This record gives sequence, structure tokens and C-alpha cells, in this order.
Amino acid sequence: MKANSQKISAITAYDYSFAKIANDSEIDVILVGDSGAMVMFGYETTSPATMEEMLLMSKAVSRGATNSLLVGDMPFMSYHASVDDAIRNAGRFIKEGGMQAVKIEGDRHLAKTIRAITKAGIPVMGHIGLQPQMAQSWDGYKVHGSSYSSAKQLIEDAHELEQAGAFCIVLEMITEEVSKIISESLTIPTIGIGSGRYCDGQIIVLHDLLNLNDSLNPKFVKQYADLKTQTQNALSDYKDDINTNNFPTSSHSWSMESSELKKLQKYLGLIKKNKL
Repeated sequence: MKANSQKISAITAYDYSFAKIANDSEIDVILVGDSGAMVMFGYETTSPATMEEMLLMSKAVSRGATNSLLVGDMPFMSYHASVDDAIRNAGRFIKEGGMQAVKIEGDRHLAKTIRAITKAGIPVMGHIGLQPQMAQSWDGYKVHGSSYSSAKQLIEDAHELEQAGAFCIVLEMITEEVSKIISESLTIPTIGIGSGRYCDGQIIVLHDLLNLNDSLNPKFVKQYADLKTQTQNALSDYKDDINTNNFPTSSHSWSMESSELKKLQKYLGLIKKNKL
């Protein structure tokens, strides 16, 4: 897609229903993101996500999406302890989760791991800039590439990951100028999240795009629907209809044939008469 200048559309998904909607909308890439730890399991950060939780979501997504490229987000500490662990866990995303590739957060120090996973036959998507798994341990949620030294490191990291075999790199919260340089200098595509207009594609957390996540409101998100408000209104209307006997109505119910009802009424009359 990079060769013909066609932009890549990517979105996160964590369950069957939304994965099917994304697939039917012809979204190019569906990422089963570790952001599911927050929006699906209620953790405060992405770091607590486990392999089992990620695989559970991956299995659901893979059943709903048949055409989009499916990428599993390797959770914190699933690829840090050793290269063997990384290969094994990446393999689980493919064999058990139904994914077609995995994503790894990290700069050039993870090039060896990416190379090993790729050599094992598993495509790897890189991820540089803001790395949510490590944000609390490092320097928090800030924009990257604002200084010369930061920009230089990001550019070098991107090239290292490409040389290691990454088929694509996510650029998160990187200044637009640096994202443009990286995107134009790599042969593999870049997918931006909060990294400006010049990436080869864009990804947004689904719950942010639909306003289903009330805990965060990132500057880089454009909301395309307000499903939180719409859902709350729908549920309030549902409750009101129940309380006012406006739901269910006869149109939502089934009735017996009159002949069968008469038989039942006759039977009930006998019961009452004989006090059975």
C-alpha cells in the first residue's frame, strides 16, 4: 500500500461484534490492543494485561474479522525476559488467538527480539515514540521528537526496526516533522497515532473514536460518534418504558391460538372447581 500511496486504515477491536463491524467497513488493519486492559477490563493502565486476557480478546476478534489484517498486541513482560519467551508468546497469538501478526513496543534494543520472531515466521509490527506499557516508568505521556536528540534517536530506531524485519511501525505521539522524515525514509509503512498527517496510515483506539471511553480525551482523537451518550439515552428510555408498561407490547409477544386458549381455560376451570 505504501508503494501506491494508498493510506492504511487501522483500528483497535477487542470483541467479535466490533471486529465484524470493522471488517465489514473494510478497515485494513485491526489491532487487538493491550488498551483492552483499560477499556474492557477496567485497569488504569495497559501494563496489567496478561497473555490470557489478550488471547481471549484475540480469539473473539478473529471470529469476527475475515478480511482485515489481524495484529495481536504483545502485553508487558511477554517479550522482555528472553527471546525464547518472546517467540513462544508471539506464536500463541498466531496459533491460539488467530492473529496474523504481532505488535511489540520498543526501540532499537528490541531489534534482536524482532529479528528472532520474524525469523520464526511471525510478522512483527514495531512501535516507537510513546510506549504506553512503559510510560509510567519512564517520562510519562509526552510528545516525542521535540528536540534534536530525541528526533535523531527516533529516526535511528525506526531504521533499526526495519532492518530487524518489522513489516510496519506504529509512530505514537511523535512530532509531525519527525514522523514525516521517518515515513519518507523507510521502505515499510508507518501507522500514526497522534503523529500527524504524513504517516502512511492512522490508528485510533475504537473507544476513543466512538466516545465510549470517558477516562481519556487525547488531543489527537477525532470523535466520529458519541455512542456513550446514545447508549445512555437508549438505556434510560428502555428503563422508562418498562416502568410505564410501554415495553413489551403485543407486537413484542406471542399469543396462543384461540382454540388452544379455550382448552387451557377449560382446564383451569376444572382445576378451580376441583381445587386440584
